Amino acid sequence: MTSGFHKQLRLGGSLAAMALCACVSPLWAQDQAAPAEQASDAAAEPATADIVVTGSLIARPNNVAVSPIVTVSDELVQQSGQITLEDSLNQLPGFTPSGNAGTGGQGSGGRATLNLRALGSNRNLILLDGRRLPLSDINGNVDINILPESIIGSVDVITGGASAIYGSDAMSGVVNFKTDKYFDGIRGDIQNGNSFRGDYGKFNASLALGTKFADDRGRLMLALSYGQRDPLSGSQRSFFNDKVPSSFIGTGTFVPNALNLPNAAVLNGLFAGYGAATPINPTLNLGFNNDGSLFVQTGAVNYKGPTTGAYAVVGGNVRMPVGPQLQILNAFERKSAFAKGEFDLTESLTAYGQFLYVDSTVTTESGGSLTQFAPFTTIPVTNPFIPTDLSTLLASRPNPAAPFRWSARYVGIGDKGWDENYRVQQYLGGLKGTLAGSWKFDAFASYDETVHNQSMFNAVLKSRVQTLLNAADGGASLCAGGFNPFGITNATSLSRECQQYMTATINSRERLTQTQVQGQVNGPLFDLPAGPVQLALLGGYRKNTYKYDPSSDLVTNNVEGVVGSNPARGEISVKEFAAQIDIPLLSETPFFHELGVGAAFRYSDYKPSGSVKSYEFDARWQPVQSLLIRGSYQRAVRAPNIGELFSPVTGSQLAIGTPPLAVGDPCDVRSAARTGANGAQVRDLCLAQGIPAAAIDAYQFATTATGGNIQGNSALTPEKANTFNVGFVYNPKFSSPWLSGFSFSVDYYNIKIRNVISTINGLTVLAKCYNLDGSNSSYSNSNEFCQLVQRDPTGQLVAIAQPYLNLGALDTDGVDMQVNWSLRLSEAGIGDGSGKIYASSAIGWLNHYKVQTLPGSASQDFVGTSTPGRPLPKWKALTTLGYSSDMFGFGVRWRYQGKLRDISAITSPASEQVGVKPYNLFDIFSTVDINDNFQLRGGVTNLFDKAIPFVASSQNGTDAGTYDMVGRSFYVGAKFKF
Repeated sequence: MTSGFHKQLRLGGSLAAMALCACVSPLWAQDQAAPAEQASDAAAEPATADIVVTGSLIARPNNVAVSPIVTVSDELVQQSGQITLEDSLNQLPGFTPSGNAGTGGQGSGGRATLNLRALGSNRNLILLDGRRLPLSDINGNVDINILPESIIGSVDVITGGASAIYGSDAMSGVVNFKTDKYFDGIRGDIQNGNSFRGDYGKFNASLALGTKFADDRGRLMLALSYGQRDPLSGSQRSFFNDKVPSSFIGTGTFVPNALNLPNAAVLNGLFAGYGAATPINPTLNLGFNNDGSLFVQTGAVNYKGPTTGAYAVVGGNVRMPVGPQLQILNAFERKSAFAKGEFDLTESLTAYGQFLYVDSTVTTESGGSLTQFAPFTTIPVTNPFIPTDLSTLLASRPNPAAPFRWSARYVGIGDKGWDENYRVQQYLGGLKGTLAGSWKFDAFASYDETVHNQSMFNAVLKSRVQTLLNAADGGASLCAGGFNPFGITNATSLSRECQQYMTATINSRERLTQTQVQGQVNGPLFDLPAGPVQLALLGGYRKNTYKYDPSSDLVTNNVEGVVGSNPARGEISVKEFAAQIDIPLLSETPFFHELGVGAAFRYSDYKPSGSVKSYEFDARWQPVQSLLIRGSYQRAVRAPNIGELFSPVTGSQLAIGTPPLAVGDPCDVRSAARTGANGAQVRDLCLAQGIPAAAIDAYQFATTATGGNIQGNSALTPEKANTFNVGFVYNPKFSSPWLSGFSFSVDYYNIKIRNVISTINGLTVLAKCYNLDGSNSSYSNSNEFCQLVQRDPTGQLVAIAQPYLNLGALDTDGVDMQVNWSLRLSEAGIGDGSGKIYASSAIGWLNHYKVQTLPGSASQDFVGTSTPGRPLPKWKALTTLGYSSDMFGFGVRWRYQGKLRDISAITSPASEQVGVKPYNLFDIFSTVDINDNFQLRGGVTNLFDKAIPFVASSQNGTDAGTYDMVGRSFYVGAKFKF
């Protein structure tokens, strides 16, 4: 399949046939010289060429792209040393890392997604040959792990709104993966790589078979591939040794109930016996030393445990760094099969079909389970393992017989892990051809299904734990030795029988389907002096369904450290009509080598959210052949997806930090809210929310995170965006060989989204409830945001409700630049061979990234900040320098990200934390063509072994999805065909 209107500039290795050498190329005009090998392939294409092209429903007469489109060749994937497409594309300035190996932990699905302009992975559209791919989750994301690299010939990226052309979801742009053209023969590719430390292996292999038959009327292609990636644990990188200092510790702690506190005199008498001279706050958690004595977790008073390895005293508090337990980069395995074929029924009619099957598994881990979310297990005073000193303390309470809450990390049980298995199938068939001379049509129907089976291993069941804790013998009659949670030695001595009794494998299943029917016609209406006026009409229907079946243990909140979930189902459907017109106004006149305008309109009727309209206007002007000036304005829309409409209450971990360095719980006596000028009013609000009066003046929230409960909302309305771009492409074609390979493009973009569909950020809820931003000056508990704060009877912060709502706005603008240069050495009088040197750079400059959290609220500009999971550097660039010939290629790639301030510079400027310095990575790559049918390649990524940067606002101390966690790595590969 060819787009018919662009020239592809390939990256790196064997580039003898290329006019320019670059990792990416701006879309330009076909009338420039194309590679000979591409021309020969095009000659073999059938007469009825495809009419769906990236960025337009119309192949314009002069084949010039108005939208800013970047074309990425398959060599970029190979020379990046990666085995997945998202890691290759995320190096480009227009992308912000979204879902990848560093973001799929803790059972979150492990999906690989793309995010254009940092506007969210559900605001761009992912296509294969111009058609929608199967969805991988309830929020409409496409997992590009389902795309084996072996079938991809190139990738076109539209960096701007394209809703009028492609429909809802294309708000920030479109990524169109293009499959290889039909061929005769066998092609293979194999690549293996690892870190120089030998602990992060990656392997990928593919085999493609193609044939043409029936006098070339029929064409078939089959591709099989296998990819595998090892995991990387935090324990394998010293950076994580002290990261994520959790308050959930293996020793276990006694959590006092504010309504049933131990007697202060008894408590202080115990600690006086330990040698403590200062009074002890009776509301603080008390831990258990191995000798049966107690210690204060906040303050580390009388702590006798280890302070190295898995334990530490951080800021005077006993903590357990869980960074070494976490799987920083997840493991991955994929098996895939892809087939496509077409047959010319007549000279004007072609039937085609396509099949995709993928079985992929992402494996993640999150460390030991912890007693984090309600309902909590409790320990009765009859438990035989209770240490003597704790028993004395318990007896001093007003209600001495009451069971007590405890807090711990299950260090005697293996780390909790997940297998995220995806089985994806897509079936597609259609007809294309010509109608009435120059008019073409293309109609297809498709059905796809994604089944996501999630298995959670070493899941600790609360009901089983509670049974052991309640047993008169401590559970010894249920499993060997019973369960003694008091002290590190006891916790780690859990018998194999008890481990098996307390744990289970928890399964859940998601099923998503998509049915599509679409037809399109395209052709000239009439001729003008400058060329034909062209029209494209499109009509289609699409239906998406979703069903989620969780384990009964998830439904009943019976799994430690995991917020429960409920069964869910939902569906949305849409009927659409679109039209696009192109009008050439002037051609081949002074100062108007070409002038044209175009427009597009789309009407979409969604069920249940209603109808939406989007439109687009564009213009292009070539004052001379070497200069294209282009611009467009679009009204883009995005209808709410299934997840935003129908998702049940779904729990997640919400990091709030520990005050006073972070927001934390504003009711905490250490918080700026309690110690500030309005501390008395905050205190009254906290009392109104249920924190007992007996605890309010000593209340501390012991952990750095709470629950975030996300829920759908069927009353949502669509988002709307105005997008604007203007720019130019300059390809002067100088006569000098030193300048003939020069081209340059600049495009300015501006995207304004209103009525943004989003969950309320948990930190925003806290800021607005407790008047941290001045929005609840009366400190009323009836404030709408205070109603989202959930506390248990003792006043502890349990969760923050985060429903989907139509909230504020997102505004971003910036400039994309591309520079390409090449020099054929023989033309410059240097030798007589095929050697060429080249340089290319793709540069992104971000001017603004403004977020308005709620309608009417002030916008905050996050440009240049290190928002975890969403870095927003002012400058980002990918630059390649290299040499190539018919036999050999060598190059250096420089990846650059500008300096970043910590997000606290915007959210809490009075306590701004350290930012991230400019980040530079250098890679080298090389190819050797043994003959026309066999090529070797190799390379080194992160050549200088750049250290992992510290990100202060990240719970993990860095941003594993953005920065290189592996260090210096290598890869070797080979391609063959016959």
